Amino acid sequence: MEHLAEHPPAPQPPPLEGITVVAVEQAVAAPFATRQLADLGARVIKVERVDGGDFARGYDTAAGGLASHFVWCNRGKESLALDLKDPRGLEVVRRLLADADVFVQNLAHGAAARLGLDAATLCAAYPRLIAVDISGYGPGGPYADKRAYDMLVQCEAGLVSVTGTPERPVKAGIPAADIAAAMYAFSGVLAALVRRGVTGRGGPVEVSLLDSLAEWMGHPLHHTMHGGEPPARTGLAHPVIAPYDAYATADGGQVLLSVQNDREWRRLAEQVMERPELGTDPLFATNAARVAHRAETDASVARALGALDTDEALARLERAGLACARLRDLRELAEHPQLAARERWRQVGSPVGPLRALLPPLTLPGGGEARMGDVPALGQHTGALLRAVGMTDGEIAALRRDGVAA
Repeated sequence: MEHLAEHPPAPQPPPLEGITVVAVEQAVAAPFATRQLADLGARVIKVERVDGGDFARGYDTAAGGLASHFVWCNRGKESLALDLKDPRGLEVVRRLLADADVFVQNLAHGAAARLGLDAATLCAAYPRLIAVDISGYGPGGPYADKRAYDMLVQCEAGLVSVTGTPERPVKAGIPAADIAAAMYAFSGVLAALVRRGVTGRGGPVEVSLLDSLAEWMGHPLHHTMHGGEPPARTGLAHPVIAPYDAYATADGGQVLLSVQNDREWRRLAEQVMERPELGTDPLFATNAARVAHRAETDASVARALGALDTDEALARLERAGLACARLRDLRELAEHPQLAARERWRQVGSPVGPLRALLPPLTLPGGGEARMGDVPALGQHTGALLRAVGMTDGEIAALRRDGVAA
């Protein structure tokens, strides 16, 4: 046993090492899905337009001159810039697909089919290929042709209706529909790879933003469909639990507090608010009473926490065994002590130099880390990839001259 302890087993290779993914992708949904595959060791070849590439490259310049969306969703990929409207560009993709395991696309509705890059066409031509179509609303139905940007789908899926304040609905602060679709596409690819390992055959995977976000709406949807009222918009407050909200502290911070039962309320009253009589007062003693008298409940909690600095308020709540959190902004998240203590930050290369990036949340046993590769420049790998599919330097030069490759 001592010998084994001195010589731990070598780290396992990344789980998707040896898998090749070709992606004709843009914006967030498909790129975020394929980034998960790249982090797990897959080779991801990102096919981009010659005239500017993935349009997410132009969203902003906040990441050291690069677009923050693009940096987030595209590390670890090879960029191949092609004009797919030219038959020569399309032929390059077909050559790549002959040796690929996975194809992912999220082009506008009908565009992939016109190019022969829809899942049904590709899976008929390449029986081992797993082909993923990501769309806004799915391939059929009255919404199939509608434009499907993230915020629009948040509205269609009802997310906006349950988010915000009583006076005003608001969208989520992140692209929730895109992320939901991306993660279902990612898990769909993994499931299809397992199935292919058994049957030897690939097949189509279909994901829509609306289906994905509607699934995430499961709790309020089931609550409403089966006899309840639609949940009220309550800002940071909980619609049926009190106190459960953010409260200002003396130094300008905010503390989120969640009391889950009446025992916790008594501890809050005694140990944090230093008003033990509130613990048994009929106006506050039960959750039903506290919800019925929410304004008075919140006012009592706000007075107590408003007299304390944020650190002291959190310390008292922790000592009392109560669930609490600091309401952080994004700069505070970037310096979060828990992320730092667990060494979750790494650096990835990019055309503008090293950039900070979080390790992906998925940690697998067997040692080794996610393969967090560089963020590619547009067309950075075009020459190497064209040579890899058998093109000569003269043929490559002709494609570049004609604007078919960049």
